[in-house]
Amino acid sequence: MIELRDVHKRFGENRVLQGVNLSVASGTSMVIIGGSGTGKSVLLKCILGLVHPDSGTITLDGQDVTKADRDAFLARFGMLFQGGALFDSLRVWENVAFRLVRGPKALPKAQARDVAIEKLRRVGLKPAVADLYPAELSGGMQKRVGLARAIAAEPEIIFFDEPTTGLDPIMAGVINDLIREIVVEMGATAMTITHDMTSVRAIADHVAMLHGGVIRWTGPVAEMDATPDPYVQQFIHGRADGPIESVR
Repeated sequence: MIELRDVHKRFGENRVLQGVNLSVASGTSMVIIGGSGTGKSVLLKCILGLVHPDSGTITLDGQDVTKADRDAFLARFGMLFQGGALFDSLRVWENVAFRLVRGPKALPKAQARDVAIEKLRRVGLKPAVADLYPAELSGGMQKRVGLARAIAAEPEIIFFDEPTTGLDPIMAGVINDLIREIVVEMGATAMTITHDMTSVRAIADHVAMLHGGVIRWTGPVAEMDATPDPYVQQFIHGRADGPIESVR
């Protein structure tokens, strides 16, 4: 469904992507791992067309993403942002329904609110939460609201940017379970970037490791532990010694 071929991107002298090749099949969950600053977020932004690669091709269902109609293209995506990215001045239901009440196919507010409440229920939040503001919620509840917003418009593709950052282990497990259940229920294609190996094992069908501007290894999550690639082994086991240099 998503195909990247020899994708390069640099910012000044910083060569972030140096020939990325990656395929994501329809209806599967791909998790991209790699250290901080390796270009994982830049990769997602390139797919979304928010950042234009210097060279290479990115296609969605065979269509070059740089030539797609932007509104129709972006309507296929949902996004759970790392920090939640909720609008402080909007109530919870208004955050969830943000896309639903805008554009040429906007729903009436009453109908959009009903959809928002249903999505909040799906992520384990009661209807009473709908009229609260984000500041009145815990971090875990805010993350659930962000997930409800990501699925509100029934997207075909969902991106998850560090979905468990800042959460305690129990809430992180809850979010991982929700992501896996929802992706399977919707039949959506998912791409996640994360440092959390517990999340990787919980939500991935396939894993790709980005390092040095290229995909060093990709394969089914069940084969990750057995790969002899030293970069993958160092990263997944959190070893200080290995080919990945650490700042000391």
